[in-house]
Amino acid sequence: MYDVLARYAPELGRQFHDKGLGPYGMVPFGHSSPVFPGAKRERGRYAAGGHGVVEFGSPLPEVVEALGRGFAAREVIDWGGVALRLTGIEVVSPPDCSSGRIRLRTETPVLVKGSKHLPAEGERISREGWLMPRSPLWAQFFRGNLARKARTLGLDDSVELESVLWVGAQRSFRVGNGAKPGAPVEVEISGAPETLRALWSWGLGQANAAGFGWVRS
Repeated sequence: MYDVLARYAPELGRQFHDKGLGPYGMVPFGHSSPVFPGAKRERGRYAAGGHGVVEFGSPLPEVVEALGRGFAAREVIDWGGVALRLTGIEVVSPPDCSSGRIRLRTETPVLVKGSKHLPAEGERISREGWLMPRSPLWAQFFRGNLARKARTLGLDDSVELESVLWVGAQRSFRVGNGAKPGAPVEVEISGAPETLRALWSWGLGQANAAGFGWVRS
């Protein structure tokens, strides 16, 4: 994605890479992992082969436009040394969200990082401060991440986590410095329709630009 932005929106790409956007230095885009519906499933191995889909998204129209232009000009995406041949591009519009409430399920693990120490007791939460969805503090820090994203985009930040409806298996991926643990989730959140649409386009939790927290449905 940074390569595409460097070619079609270089100033924006440099800003995201060097400083991020807004007061929190967030990077407002995300992506899924490649999914191959027809590939044979084998335990302990990533199912790949045949026709597949990989999704990219952002709540910023200028980013979406640059990605569309960049991918339309390519025949192959280099995915970590694996060549994915592009056969078509489809634009997916965000849901309506006019009710002010939406249910989102992620395809990839959601990362939520809390304080390394509990404020009162000073008890260490975990080595890196990562929280799992069943932690009593997870909802607090998850909601804070949603609000920071809204403020980064200049949107209404009165967004709330109404309920956690499903938690998938915990998984850990090594991205950058150290392994980052999380779990896919299905949550119901409420807020201004424009804010909810932006969150659907961006992803949930932290490190969306590294593929975490991508919304599947």
